[in-house]
Amino acid sequence: MLRWYQRKLASSPILTQSITTAVLFATGDTMAQQLVEKRGLKNHDIARSGRMALYGGAVFGPAATTWFKFLQNKVVLKNKNVEIVARVAADQTIFASTNLFCFLSSMAIMEGTSPKDKLEKSYWTALKSNWMVWPFIQVVNFKFIPLHHRVLVVNVISLGWNCYLSWINSQ
Repeated sequence: MLRWYQRKLASSPILTQSITTAVLFATGDTMAQQLVEKRGLKNHDIARSGRMALYGGAVFGPAATTWFKFLQNKVVLKNKNVEIVARVAADQTIFASTNLFCFLSSMAIMEGTSPKDKLEKSYWTALKSNWMVWPFIQVVNFKFIPLHHRVLVVNVISLGWNCYLSWINSQ
């Protein structure tokens, strides 16, 4: 299975990352609904899980794959530790803030609610929580994980984060 996944990553990185991300975003939402909200299978909101899968596969997967490649190729410094700090700083100030804005806005649109209200209610709380968790993870990701596996690492760790985002979004 790992060899097959490696071949798919090599031949179609954006498609492979997009499909993987869609599955893991839906899984994070399912965890939120079943483990945090304790909805039970009868009350599981399949449309909500579908929206998460759609966002993960259509937006986050391709965007993160492209972003990590950009950081790898454009943020290159002689001092490798400073390089990692610069990549994390760019990731957290540019990508994380923009992605969170896009996530909350697109979820509101897909739910038929006001993006403005959703952003006013949830954006800063979620962004501050992001900054408490992700910089440390990204230091490890950028230092030790090969480029082609970085989105997967983020996605796996994101099972808990997506559970949180899904819960924040549903409030």
